[in-house]
Amino acid sequence: MNKKLPKGAYGGVAGKDYVPYITDKNKSGGNLAILIIGLILAAVFAASTAYSGMKAGLTVAAGIPGAILGSAFVGAFARGKGILGKNIIQGMSSGGESVASGIIFVLPAIILIGSQISFFEGVAVGIGGVLFGIGCASLVHNYLIIEEHGKLMYPESMAISETLVASDTGGEAIKYMGMGFGIGGFITLLTGSFFNVANNVISFVGNKFYKWKFDMEVNPLLLGIGFIVGLEVALTMFAGSILSSFGITPLIGYFTDLAGEGAKVWNDPSLAMNQMTVSEISSNYVKYIGAGMMLCGGIIGAVKLIPTIIASVKETVKAKSSSANGEGGSSIQMLILLGGIVVGFIAAFLISGNFMMAIVGAIISLLLSLLFVIVAGRLTGTIGTSNLPVSGMTIASLVIVTLVFVSMGWSSQADNKSLLLFGTFIVVAIAMAGGYTQSQKVTYIIGGSKNEMQRYFTLAGIVGVVVVIATILLLSDQLAATGDNVQFALPQANLMSTLTSGIMSGKLPWVMIIVGVFMAIVLYFLNLPIMTVAIGFYLPIATTSIILAGALIRVFVEKTSKSDKDKEVKVSNGISLSSGLVAGGSIIGLIGIVLQVLNVIKVGTPSGFAAGNGMAICLLLVLVVLSTLPIIKSKVKKNE
Repeated sequence: MNKKLPKGAYGGVAGKDYVPYITDKNKSGGNLAILIIGLILAAVFAASTAYSGMKAGLTVAAGIPGAILGSAFVGAFARGKGILGKNIIQGMSSGGESVASGIIFVLPAIILIGSQISFFEGVAVGIGGVLFGIGCASLVHNYLIIEEHGKLMYPESMAISETLVASDTGGEAIKYMGMGFGIGGFITLLTGSFFNVANNVISFVGNKFYKWKFDMEVNPLLLGIGFIVGLEVALTMFAGSILSSFGITPLIGYFTDLAGEGAKVWNDPSLAMNQMTVSEISSNYVKYIGAGMMLCGGIIGAVKLIPTIIASVKETVKAKSSSANGEGGSSIQMLILLGGIVVGFIAAFLISGNFMMAIVGAIISLLLSLLFVIVAGRLTGTIGTSNLPVSGMTIASLVIVTLVFVSMGWSSQADNKSLLLFGTFIVVAIAMAGGYTQSQKVTYIIGGSKNEMQRYFTLAGIVGVVVVIATILLLSDQLAATGDNVQFALPQANLMSTLTSGIMSGKLPWVMIIVGVFMAIVLYFLNLPIMTVAIGFYLPIATTSIILAGALIRVFVEKTSKSDKDKEVKVSNGISLSSGLVAGGSIIGLIGIVLQVLNVIKVGTPSGFAAGNGMAICLLLVLVVLSTLPIIKSKVKKNE
């Protein structure tokens, strides 16, 4: 057995010709112990993600933490299942976290508009979204995972795969992963994700006649992802951020400065337009241009994928006994997909109380879910699930559904509640598709069973729904608190409630949405990657700039390598180290956020030098140097 992933894991061979890490196709990774461990971790990650996400507006992908925890538990309770068992556990951990990351975006908005949620409503909509998201994603499994092997890089899937292999074999990979984990964990401990004793955001703001803002978050997780995705993707995303931060925002700022004293922001009557800061311009206007870009990009991408979707559906209907990876399972895929459709329709009838609304809402929700599930699968292959723009796709979906509701005359508070429940179905399907596709890519790379992962992931998703809905209901009084009693920020849910209420009341900056659509059309005519640019446009430049920094480190490593073999070894070690950065940043960050919201640790407040840009720049230099030196110093072994 090799000490590293096979050479073709990152591309260079056709997907159908790739030989995985484990070649025994009859070997199973699951048993009762694996199932119990996986369900426990799925519940833990679902609850912690729901709680911390509503409290701080931040969620952490569970694939890598699940892989590392899975390695420990398998070693203790199911040693015979080895790396395949660890893979099942990381997939189930991701399933629980994906559910939470989706539900908390929309469902709490029902509480914010003054309505209530029943346990049955939440569970029915959530399970419908889980089944439909997994079912749709499975239809294009062969295309996204196998045919696009080497083209879609799946950075977080590869990081998870490296984590699993390192835990299985030791050697160089585990050494560099350990270095990365230590570096990432140490820096995360110092920042707001844990003790918050050092500022980690480099920030420069211009709020005068030319309103601009440049931030860089010194985040080892994002730096590691940048190294893995490479320069082309990172630079394209950064270009979108440049357009947003230094093109559109200053332009809007120029005209808002000319507004009269009586002109107010569309969604905040207490804020004068000519008093908006850069951040307020971005959150109240520019983000909606990004949503329009992603809406148009998603539609164009889905149209281009229609032939693939048709071919996948035909293959499923025929229920072939084998597929590109030598497995059956088409009937299982169809069962899960149909289950999602049936549960979705049943939920629609029970929650709407209106026959026509149930039919219209269910059909639109299923169509939009299908569209954005495919988009989410492709984007996961580009940037991973940590940076998957679920909120942007959800905004686009809710805009469409809300318009339909308004055109049908459904604009009461009760109608808005039904609308948000349909939106919950959509966002859960999108989030689950991202986590599922990522986990299936790991399974393909490692050599596990596609069907086995599908079954275990589905169970984890269902358990995650129950746990998240229970968590939201237990915290409903705190979520509804206002004024000085607010304990949960609920940034995404607040946005969704504002969006739907704004459309129903006729108050929404439609010009921003339409501008985004036409910008996407221009990108399409120029043959530029719409969604990648739109992601950069939508995400804060603090995120895309540090991702670019990681990609530039990879370029530096490649350019300073003395030979092709030297470059191959250094890049491989760099990917292992970057995987450690992602692991350290995500695990320590997740633990820190949970401990913060549970008041187990007290968060400090940086002061003096530690609170300024100087501290953040020092952290950046430390992160870059510590991440680069071990890679540069690595050498080709004589027996390689």
